[in-house]
Amino acid sequence: MKNEVFVPVTNVEDTPVEGGGEAPWASRYQVLTPHMREAGGKLGVVLNRLPGGSLGCPFHWHAREDEVFYILEGRGVLRYGDETRELRPGDCISCPAGKQVAHQIGNPYEADLVYLAMGNHDPDEVCGYPDNGKVMLRHIQSVGRLAVLDYLEGEPEPPILFTDVSPTDGSTNE
Repeated sequence: MKNEVFVPVTNVEDTPVEGGGEAPWASRYQVLTPHMREAGGKLGVVLNRLPGGSLGCPFHWHAREDEVFYILEGRGVLRYGDETRELRPGDCISCPAGKQVAHQIGNPYEADLVYLAMGNHDPDEVCGYPDNGKVMLRHIQSVGRLAVLDYLEGEPEPPILFTDVSPTDGSTNE
């Protein structure tokens, strides 16, 4: 009996279109590598389509995941850090992780902007959103805002460990 070889080939016509909604968040996308995570891989490729007046996602940076975008058709605008730049077919955008430089792609034009997004999927990813002060912690599946606190702020007094434990050897702390 021959071993069957699993070939994880996906045709764009066979992938579901996800997303949608109302502008400015009307982005639609298709995951072109749905078998990658099942096979233990981390790299992913997504085909994105932004109708006019839409954004791909909020302005954000990644702590652990590199991202690359390749423009296939249409025109758009890249916001990268403090700069903006027009995008056109053939442009390839590199967004390295760990730099805390945020990025965002938008389409202020009438025709759709179509591009590929490629990146690794890290289960411990942290993303920052400078426009709204949110943070995403993938490991605990949470998005929210953090408050800066002193390290020991909010610790119970006395510490819980000392309220639940009593010496059993008859000694005292004197």
